[in-house]
Order: sequence, then structure tokens, then C-alpha cells
Amino acid sequence: MTRPAAATQGPSRAPGTTYWLEHAWLDNHVEPGVAVDVADGRITDVRTGAESPPPGATALRGLTLPGLANAHSHAFHRALRSTVQVGSGTFWTWREIMYGVAARLTPDSYHALARAVYAEMALAGITSVGEFHYLHHAPGGTPYDNPNAMGEALIAAAAEAGIRITLLDTAYLASGISERPGGAPPDRHQLRFSDGTADAWAERASDLQDSDHARVGAAIHSVRAVPAEQLATVAAWAETRRAPLHVHLSEQTAENDACLAVHGRTPARLLADHGVLGARTTGVHNTHLTDEDIALLGTTRTGTCMCPTTERDLADGIGPATRLRHAGSPLSLGSDSHAVIDLLEEARAMELDERLRSRSRGHWTAAALLQAATADGHAAIGWPEAGRIEQGALADLVTIALDSVRTAGPPPRLGAETAVFAASAADVRHTVVGGRHVVRDGIHALVPDVPAALAASIAALHG
Repeated sequence: MTRPAAATQGPSRAPGTTYWLEHAWLDNHVEPGVAVDVADGRITDVRTGAESPPPGATALRGLTLPGLANAHSHAFHRALRSTVQVGSGTFWTWREIMYGVAARLTPDSYHALARAVYAEMALAGITSVGEFHYLHHAPGGTPYDNPNAMGEALIAAAAEAGIRITLLDTAYLASGISERPGGAPPDRHQLRFSDGTADAWAERASDLQDSDHARVGAAIHSVRAVPAEQLATVAAWAETRRAPLHVHLSEQTAENDACLAVHGRTPARLLADHGVLGARTTGVHNTHLTDEDIALLGTTRTGTCMCPTTERDLADGIGPATRLRHAGSPLSLGSDSHAVIDLLEEARAMELDERLRSRSRGHWTAAALLQAATADGHAAIGWPEAGRIEQGALADLVTIALDSVRTAGPPPRLGAETAVFAASAADVRHTVVGGRHVVRDGIHALVPDVPAALAASIAALHG
């Protein structure tokens, strides 16, 4: 609900912080001069027609959007940036390099790396992250004294970086699809990922707790990593807790071929037959789908999280995002392997990749892409009260400069188009999470030197 600024002047205004937004994205249009009152981490009032900052208000100059949601992250993949760009190969050769980094992580080193990565996200305007977490145990698969030491390190890292996290604790039990019960055994790299069975995974994951900045969800790594007879256990765990459930789906054609060979059906159909699909479930990538798969996801309201910068980096292909949208699958966006961390680039790529494939323009409006990066992304990771600038919503805001070399020139009324099709993470000027000013004028308030923190934590893994 919004109302003119004059309507709430007087002693009845709730105590707290007031932000003045030079331009704000409200109800799918740009509104100039908006005052937003905040108390206890939520927006208590939104007032339009405020031509100048009210007394004591903090001015956010530029275009302010709801905070961005990064719906799919593997934080430790940030250590692969550039190192995997040497030479050629496939997803499967890239995976071997990834395993090498995973083998060297400890709870302490993962905390340091994730804190820096989540701070980088805050600098990019990301206020919530869905962390698809499968690195659970010590090398060799032995549980730590605290079996959730790695997951709790990620939760602590997000708090220290000032953003929200949904820890999508991931079941990863097998190395591939097999006719043998339990699937193919994990290889030596994957022993750290596996709890042995879905029941053991559920027992460990049940000890993780929500907090003010963290929520716990579930993930099925993929149909190749969770045997078919154990999929329902993970789905039931998420259903009991009304928690989000994510799954890598049809990212590779090899996964589809193996699933058809062993189960006689596609991964999407296998998931449907075991009760995995539904409105709280999100398929990540959804790249190589059949017509029936697309209809299944749409009719069950299963979401789609696209990660275009990773999908093109790994040469995975372009997923049928527009067809999924028309079928009824809500869209969210993620930076996945963090080839870059830039949700504006992910949004832009959705439209531009489709233009390359179809040789036509205008598949997604800027408004639709911002919806995917904000409200729909937050809903996909279990924060439905975030992603909007309205009374009662979480007070998460990101301000994009409209006067940089990339964004200067267009009128503010085209701010959404400027943000999606011209701006980058470098244009994020302010990030506010729960009313707290985490990034101010491009400087992180909690992690003094984010580049140094990234460099040190990554060097420790490659040393």
C-alpha cells in the first residue's frame, strides 16, 4: 500500500528509520520521490510524492528496487573463477577441477570463503541467497564432531556479510544412475557429500534450525545423485516442514539418457512419479526438457531457476524458459558457479539468449525479469515476505546508480529497462537488508575489504 507523503505527517508515524528513494520501482513502474519508513526490519509505510528527503531520512539516490534474490549458489565454486577458463573441455572435465577445490575445504576455510562471497553478493545488490549445500563431511566422508559444521559455517558467513540465507541442505548419495539398489556408489570425491541414505540425510538435516536471517530448506542434488527409491524421503522432509525443495534438473543430456535407459522415463517424469514436483519445488537449469516435461512443471507450478552465466560458461545450452513461463512455471535466477556474481546480468541474459536462439526480440519485459530477480526469487527460496517495496514486507532495498557511464542518459521513467539491459553489479550504490544499511555508496559496512577477503580465502585453497 502506498499513499501521498502528506497523509502520514504527524505524531502517529511509527518510530524507526526512514529512507528516501529518489526513484523507486513500485507496482511495475518507476515512481519519483518515495519515502519508506522501516521498523523492526520491515517496511511500515510507503509514501509517494515526497519531492525531497524528509527531515532525518537517509537519501538513496538512483533507482531503488526490492532486494535481489540469488536463488542458486554454490559458494565454494567462487574459487574456480578464471582457473577453469584455461583450455577446453566439458561440464564433466570442469567437475574434476571443482572436486579438487572441494577436497581442500574445512569448516573454517569455507566460512572465510563464503563470508567473502556473500559480501560480494551484497555489493551486487543481493539481499538473500539460496545456498545449494552438499559439502557436508570431512574428506573420506567421516562426519565432523558437529555433523552440520559446514552448513552452520555458511549460515554464520551470511550473517557476517549482512545478507539472508536459505540453506538448501542437499541429499547427494550416489555417483550415478544404476539398476542396482542405492545407485552407483559415491566415488572418492563424493564421499564428503554423502550421508549414505536419505533417511540419514534427513536425520542430520533435521538438526539445522531457522533463525532471523536463515531458513533451512532441502535439495535433491539430481536424479543421478539420489536413487529413485529415496526421492520421496527428501520430498516428505520438505513437505513436513513446508520448506522449499530444489533439484538440478536435466542440466546435461547424459543425465537424461541414463535416466531413460534405467527408468524408462525422463528425470522430470521420475521426479513427478515420486512426489517431488510442486509449488514449493524449484528445478534448477531445466535445460533439456521434452514437451511433456514442460507441461509437468507448468501444471504442478514447479519453479524454474535459470543460471544463464553458468549455463553458457559450462556450454550446457539454453533452456526453454519462455515455454516454461507460458506453461505456468515461475522463474527465478541464480549465479550458480559464480563465473560472475551479477543478477542484472542473469536477468539480461534471459532475454538476450532467447533472442539469439529465436532471432526475434521482446520475449521478456524488463518488469518480468525484475520480478524474477526479486519477488519470485525470494518466494523460490522461502522468503515470500521479501522482494517488494510495500507495507509489511521485509525492508530489503537495492539502489542502482542512474548516472554511471553505463546508465546515464535514459530518463528515470525507463529505469527498469536501464537496470536490466544496461546496468551491472558495479552500478549498485546501496544495499539495505532488514532496514540495515549493509552497502553504502558502494562500500560494504561489515567486511572492510571484500577483494582482499576474496583473494586471501581463495589463495588458501590453491596454496
